[in-house]
Amino acid sequence: MAWDRNQMAARAAQELQNGWYVNLGIGIPTLVSNYIPEGIEVTLQSENGMLGMGPFPTEDAIDADLINAGKQTITELPQTAYFDSAQSFGMIRGGKIAMAILGAMEVAENGDLANWMIPGKLVKGMGGAMDLVAGVGRVVVVMDHTNKHGDSKVLKDCTLPLTGKSVVDRIITNLGVLDVVEGGLKIVECADGVTEDELRAATQAKIV
Repeated sequence: MAWDRNQMAARAAQELQNGWYVNLGIGIPTLVSNYIPEGIEVTLQSENGMLGMGPFPTEDAIDADLINAGKQTITELPQTAYFDSAQSFGMIRGGKIAMAILGAMEVAENGDLANWMIPGKLVKGMGGAMDLVAGVGRVVVVMDHTNKHGDSKVLKDCTLPLTGKSVVDRIITNLGVLDVVEGGLKIVECADGVTEDELRAATQAKIV
């Protein structure tokens, strides 16, 4: 047993705190908007110039002009504001965003993050990831614990080009939750049906 994509997103939504401005990255993190806990008011920011994103639309509510940074259709809220991407990145670089929830290809035990490029593969560009990891207060990564070959993506050292050095605070995977601490990673919780031994066995990084 392990968490599926929606359960990982729901667990990541537990990281949200009232009043925060939060950026959701492409992939599993975009699903977090569907699981905001009762009584928690957060404002979701998208790099392409939207503050106050609503959940994903139902079939009858799709507006092709309303998209997030991952080009998925989204909904607006009564308080939604729009602006250009320069202003959006001004918010990010100016420390106005409390937390970013991002996807990743690799995370190292010291919090290094690789989430933008696989050498030799066609890449559209880094997007906002480099600015986000440098400018936000807290970085939470949501990803599968291993790749499709079963190799750990939670490593001693990243092998792919880095997005940022020592930037990740918490890692949420399909197997559990790990915090970046002095000297390595600390297990916070295991996913439903996953034992601590299974989590350790799937992790190349040092668990302290």
